[in-house]
Amino acid sequence: MRIPPFRLSLAVSSALVAGLLLGGCGTQTAASGAGGGGETQGPCAGGDGGSGGAAGAGAERDGVRVVGMVERGGHRESASPSGRVSQRPGASVTADSLPGVGTSAGPCVVQYDVTNPGSEPFTYTITFSLMDEQGRAMSSVEETVASVGAGKTVRRTLDHGGYPGDGALDAGRVRILDVERVPSDEAPVPAGTCPASGLRLTADQGDAAMGLRVVGLHLENCGDRAYSLEGYPVLQLLDAEHQPVDGVEILRGTEGIPMAGGDGEAPRPVTLRPGEAAVSGLAWRNTTEFGEAVTVPYVRVRAEAGSDPVMVAPHLDLGTTGELGVRAWRKDESGSGVGRPGA
Repeated sequence: MRIPPFRLSLAVSSALVAGLLLGGCGTQTAASGAGGGGETQGPCAGGDGGSGGAAGAGAERDGVRVVGMVERGGHRESASPSGRVSQRPGASVTADSLPGVGTSAGPCVVQYDVTNPGSEPFTYTITFSLMDEQGRAMSSVEETVASVGAGKTVRRTLDHGGYPGDGALDAGRVRILDVERVPSDEAPVPAGTCPASGLRLTADQGDAAMGLRVVGLHLENCGDRAYSLEGYPVLQLLDAEHQPVDGVEILRGTEGIPMAGGDGEAPRPVTLRPGEAAVSGLAWRNTTEFGEAVTVPYVRVRAEAGSDPVMVAPHLDLGTTGELGVRAWRKDESGSGVGRPGA
């Protein structure tokens, strides 16, 4: 049974942070072009480090492949760090040896490929973990690679601090913890941008306690006109291949979910002026008794019937309960909305 991911805060002293930096330099061979099987050579080349691990040479996960070390600048495209740990079945990550040297921030970065074998563009969210020589996670980074075309391979660099500083970085110490992919036209819009609808819908990382799971849904009016809605988000539960999951009852309200508490009142009309936000949420329990436990990696969410869909990845571990509660939309009074149009 899979426990959904939640952010973990890792307290690291300033002295340790100073030591977790990457040094050296490197070159890229002709074979390591996008889609190729490149190998690290030049001044960055070194031993394998001997740490091995699940993400070592030959491991595969969902179209993501760690290539090696390259010089900073030539392929300097990275995405947003944030850190989320989860696992689900998938295919295709291969990590070649990634030697590292030194304790200062040098011109070398880790390079990786993302290959989309599907028939439509997908947006990938990848969580990497950087390990020390004893296999302990020293830092994690979440990268989003947007709109990888059907049948295409793109190349990116993992250009972040937090590398082990003991001069023995290798593929066994760069782990791919999770790969999520959603159709690009349904991917959540990143902060700082606004879709054509003027509404930005996202899911947070949620919370868990004593078998209860809660994930918030947030709807931000980033447009230039008021938007009104009433009632509940419209949900479709999806498996790892984005196919519908049957046999789960979606409850309006959370009164039927033990320990979740009720909504407190019936749904009311909500009007969002530009810069305002509304909040809803999902609640469930992961109780497992008799029968087969159900896990739902993805949920297609519409703010209301007829709205543009957004696919989020809350990784619902529903156990054998067969129930998911959804709260009605209400205005977000916490002050955590977009604040201004387009923010």
